[in-house]
Amino acid sequence: QMWANRINEASKMALLAWEKETGIELVQINGQRRYGGPPPGWVGGPPPASTEVFISRLPQDIYENTLIPLFESVGKLYEFRLMMTFSGLNRGFAYARYASPQDARAAIATFHGFPMRKGWPLVVCRSTQKRELVVHGLAASLSLQELEATLQMVTEGVLSVTVHASPCQRQAKLAVLKYRSHEAAALAKKALVEGNLGLGGAGMRVDWLDTQLKQKLQLWEEEPSSSWMDRGKSLAVPRPALRPSLLEHLNLLCWRQRLRTPLVVTKCVHVNPDGWKRFWYKVVIPGCHVPISGFTWVSQDRQGQSEHDEAKVAAALHILRVLGESL
Repeated sequence: QMWANRINEASKMALLAWEKETGIELVQINGQRRYGGPPPGWVGGPPPASTEVFISRLPQDIYENTLIPLFESVGKLYEFRLMMTFSGLNRGFAYARYASPQDARAAIATFHGFPMRKGWPLVVCRSTQKRELVVHGLAASLSLQELEATLQMVTEGVLSVTVHASPCQRQAKLAVLKYRSHEAAALAKKALVEGNLGLGGAGMRVDWLDTQLKQKLQLWEEEPSSSWMDRGKSLAVPRPALRPSLLEHLNLLCWRQRLRTPLVVTKCVHVNPDGWKRFWYKVVIPGCHVPISGFTWVSQDRQGQSEHDEAKVAAALHILRVLGESL
């Protein structure tokens, strides 16, 4: 802390003088300092997400009095966010959101590789707008309700939470968290990394959800979020013993269409004297507004195979036909 104050004294004084001279107001909250969003005199709604660029490899004692005029030299800024440490240094990266996609492209072309200091080139690229986090190393005893309650207290903008058995750690879980925006997810990541939340052991870590893990999770057994519970009835799909390729094919197809894993519930509604049973099934695909339901007949003599699994296979076949026709 003392070291940071010593090297930062001149930079902090220059920042304060610049704020006073320009009348620009910077707001610091949740580990970041923000300009604009919207800036003074802005008319209309916010620009699209494609106007934001990501800036990294910043010297930690450089602040907005240098960065905002520099990045505004190629186009009008809607917002500038500088990530900050507790010691008052910047965290080495920032986000600049421009008034137009053309301005954002100009910033990337101009400032990627720009020598902020001798031998210190910047990295400037399009912001990926990631919104999903994965939390590894959660306690095996942690319930979905406990996790959701904790997230609501320490983060904002969470849209969904799913919990999975960890493929790498015995007696541990992992969770996938989806947020309404990249900014909300980034702030949540910081809060979860820095907070002592008691959600797991020393091995707990928080990362951005990568595409490879996301694809694998679509094919694994998944606990649904509380919003997917039907008055105490879990709609989760257990790993089936029958014809898994058909159900896995459905899961993969939904993932390719940017939908989540189908959630299935089955119920026997009639039994014939010859042993055939009529099952009702309902399939909810998060991302589709209308659930799909139907009926199927299942023989009682299935050589030890689950009748409910057979009904789910029939439901999967029905959904594959519907998806193939409508998507």
